[in-house]
Amino acid sequence: MNYIGTPPPLNPSITATKNYFQALDNFMRVFAIRPGDRVLMLTDPLLDPRVVDAIGGLAKARGATLSAFMAPSTTLPGVPDEVKPLIQAATFVVSTWFCSIEDPFNVAMRKAGQRWVKITYFRDLDLLHTPQARFPVELVGEIIRATERKFPKEQDFKLRFSDVRGSDLTIPYTAAMRDAMFAGNRWRGMMTATEPGCYLHYLPTHGPNFWDSTAMKNDPHSVLPINGVLYPQWAIGFEAPFAEKIAVEFKDKFVTEVRGESADAKLLREMLVGGKLIEGGGCGFNPKAPRHTIYPAGSNSPGALHFGIDLAKPSDFIRKVMPNWEEPPVHQDLVTFDTTVTAGENVIIDAGLLTALRDPVVIKAAEMYGDPVDLLEGRID
Repeated sequence: MNYIGTPPPLNPSITATKNYFQALDNFMRVFAIRPGDRVLMLTDPLLDPRVVDAIGGLAKARGATLSAFMAPSTTLPGVPDEVKPLIQAATFVVSTWFCSIEDPFNVAMRKAGQRWVKITYFRDLDLLHTPQARFPVELVGEIIRATERKFPKEQDFKLRFSDVRGSDLTIPYTAAMRDAMFAGNRWRGMMTATEPGCYLHYLPTHGPNFWDSTAMKNDPHSVLPINGVLYPQWAIGFEAPFAEKIAVEFKDKFVTEVRGESADAKLLREMLVGGKLIEGGGCGFNPKAPRHTIYPAGSNSPGALHFGIDLAKPSDFIRKVMPNWEEPPVHQDLVTFDTTVTAGENVIIDAGLLTALRDPVVIKAAEMYGDPVDLLEGRID
């Protein structure tokens, strides 16, 4: 006997066209190309060429021009000198390169007004057919703004990460750090590339981070007492979540110890000790992003977190298992799904649930697009 307790998926003939046009509308508004824009794409050989064609077609339709430069891979540590004049000549940059966000040259170009879209999660045109592609970008922005409102203003506070396994990691925030961290367009929930100096991700799922170098005004030598222990549940490049409770100890942002007896713990110990935390709580904000898909840079489901660590030396393990990874083998993202995050007395995430999903302003905004419970908490696993 077959037991059927849930409805079958709707026939694609009923849903596919309307879903696709929802995604196309998001795409065209995120890539807010204007007449006269000089669009530059920084690409790599493994990018679906249809993505370049799609952005090129949009640019042509809007009276803009498009140029492209293909690097050997996405993992360049910085912008090559021969590419800098191309970037300087552009008004709008679309990039797959890892160095997009933190390279000082790119930061300076954005400060001068250049607009950027990072497409780590749009490497295949068929992604337009996914639920996360058609989730309303305005609603993603509303979720981000509701999260930002929970971080105390005009006062110092502690950002704390904890869970049932024993994690207890604290980032001391000053009021000045808070102002710097949350001033950018991403934490203001701006989801379209309209503002001078903007930087955003497409598909609209990844980040912004609860803490990164932005809080320190991008000073790579800043000292901050980020201390404690994290028990990650998974990490990029590992086939499955960890069976063992593995402890990663931090002292002043640096990994000082990895405790555990399993083969996974041994690999992490070789990889992480001496590494530096550069992303403390990278959170997703698109409820239709798959919860347990962590490649290439951590789960982008709301309430799941990734902790980015720059390694002391390149990892042979990463080179072997992810030779075509979009990030360099000197970076690793540790992932958790059930963390509780507090900012002072305010609960940002409650055991893996991003509390902004139940914010009255977010729920009211979601009502414009359908059933808010389904939209905000009907996750895709």
